[in-house]
Amino acid sequence: MKRKFLFGVVALGLVTTFALSTQAQEKKKESIGKKIEKTADKVGNKTAEVAVKGTSKVGDKTWKGKMAPDGSDVYINSKNRKYYVNKRGAKVYLKASQIRTRPEKKD
Repeated sequence: MKRKFLFGVVALGLVTTFALSTQAQEKKKESIGKKIEKTADKVGNKTAEVAVKGTSKVGDKTWKGKMAPDGSDVYINSKNRKYYVNKRGAKVYLKASQIRTRPEKKD
């Protein structure tokens, strides 16, 4: 009787350990998937930002001596609207009060 009871307790412990280790592995797979998703978002945002900035430099004028609230360049399109390109690659149009004078570089 004692032998069956001991065997049952050991078997129950092994099953519990196996179940917990399986759940732990599933959590790791989810975190890897989330890391891949975040990295893909970062790469996509950077690609969009570079593409839009390149198009803006070629197609629109850059307003020298002025900067956007985040410190980036201010572009002027054909309709005389001022904008900058944010970190996600979107054009953000500016009001006159948002445009700042860029400080001069000290040599």
